[in-house]
Amino acid sequence: MDFSLTDEQKAIRDTARAFLAKEVIPLEQEVLRRERRHQPGLERSELRELQLKAKEFGFWGLSTPEAYGGMELPAVTQSLVWTEMGRTFVPFRFGGEADNILYFADERQQAEYLLPTIAGDRISCFAITEPGAGSDAANIKMTARRDGDDWILNGEKTFITNGNEADFAIVVAVNDRDLGVRRGGTTAFLVDREMGWTSEFIQTMGEGGPAALVFDDVRVPSRNVLGEVGQGFELGMKWIGKGRYTIPSHALGIAERVLQMAVEHARTRETFGKPIGENQAIQWMIADSEVELEAARMLVLRAAWAIDQGQDPRHSSSMAKLYGAGMVNRVVDRALQIHGGMGYTRELPLERWYRQVRLYRIFEGTDEMQRLIISRDLLRGYTKIGGGLG
Repeated sequence: MDFSLTDEQKAIRDTARAFLAKEVIPLEQEVLRRERRHQPGLERSELRELQLKAKEFGFWGLSTPEAYGGMELPAVTQSLVWTEMGRTFVPFRFGGEADNILYFADERQQAEYLLPTIAGDRISCFAITEPGAGSDAANIKMTARRDGDDWILNGEKTFITNGNEADFAIVVAVNDRDLGVRRGGTTAFLVDREMGWTSEFIQTMGEGGPAALVFDDVRVPSRNVLGEVGQGFELGMKWIGKGRYTIPSHALGIAERVLQMAVEHARTRETFGKPIGENQAIQWMIADSEVELEAARMLVLRAAWAIDQGQDPRHSSSMAKLYGAGMVNRVVDRALQIHGGMGYTRELPLERWYRQVRLYRIFEGTDEMQRLIISRDLLRGYTKIGGGLG
């Protein structure tokens, strides 16, 4: 059993680390200052400039197929890069990406939506969550009614990432209530903002925020159906599934960074004439954080490896998402505790991470949904205890 990385994986990881250290991490204090003034940490133009600089380093389209100008990295390598991105709270992401389900677009749709999104000229958002359909995505109510060669969309979506910035949305709506959501009764549509939908910012405990999207008799031409009529729920699950290993990959980077901060503070902060790191209470928090971090790393890389091997990754990805999300919440909490009052201030990024990572246990599959998936797989015999080694 070989746990070592290949030379190529190390080179890509180290190059990403070098870029972030040179171009992104130095922006952290300015980002904190802006966010304290309730301003965006990065303007869109600044993000674009950083992405183009990263392109010069060779980073463009981590998951994008080579045929579309991307790197088409294996999942394990992508996980390593996502971990590096997690080491900074600057809201940066590498460019050249598009929603994975946009590759189901036909030739015309690719020219109008996919290719401009990869190039960074258009911004998309994916809209399936509704006020009454979060974890229970099969309970969506937004309707899509045929009207000649068009479809009329009515309803509301909520907690939509990029919903305030996007110029088009990938929207899943019910077109046949009798068939049911899971049995071909939903369809995905590419809906330009200019077709009539509106968005409203939702304030959250984190920085930035998602949007509520309202569709009131929005007319969408049939040529804007993504994939096939009746394929909406299937595409939605493909979109959601991708985050099951990238989210905990990002969590690994956050945990690494805050644990290092905690170790450094424990070495230098003195109380009662000695460093606080000599206190058993502090030592145990550091030890527990290291153990959980490394356990999560194995689960995340195992899930990514399953994808690269062509295996069904759902069980391993659910375990990685569940444990990784909980781990990063516990590690950030301990790091903040070790820093005491300073950790609670906005002079340091710990309280920011504390607010940010709480979302990891909710979005793209709550803890409870991951537990449901994991237990169901075992109870129904879809997998066995111990997985491939059992």
